[in-house]
Amino acid sequence: QVQLVESGGGLVQAGGSLRLSCAASGRTFSSAAMGWFRQAPGKEREFVAAISWSGGSTYYADSVKGRFTISRDTAKNTVYLQMNSLKPEDTAVYYCAAEPSGSYYSPYEYDYWGQGTQVTVSS
Repeated sequence: QVQLVESGGGLVQAGGSLRLSCAASGRTFSSAAMGWFRQAPGKEREFVAAISWSGGSTYYADSVKGRFTISRDTAKNTVYLQMNSLKPEDTAVYYCAAEPSGSYYSPYEYDYWGQGTQVTVSS
């Protein structure tokens, strides 16, 4: 059974940092792109970042560009999201996703999802 398990969420003050991890099991995603999305209460799930299968290309939402960094460790079948200079508006449940069949930016294109991890940024 394929599973994506996120960890690393929590409560942090504005300006602080968190590092999210997403560990995959059940199969390898070494040849698949992976992404991070987030969903705040009452809002739609939105794209945060994505990384190509090789790790050579990364993509970011404008709202996080320059503050967040996505990376992957293929040997560990894990993808990371380093979040710096966090803002209250970054508060959301963050989801890891794998293997988009189309656009990296659309949540509808991803075949696999984690259960999410809560990130709360206090002002």
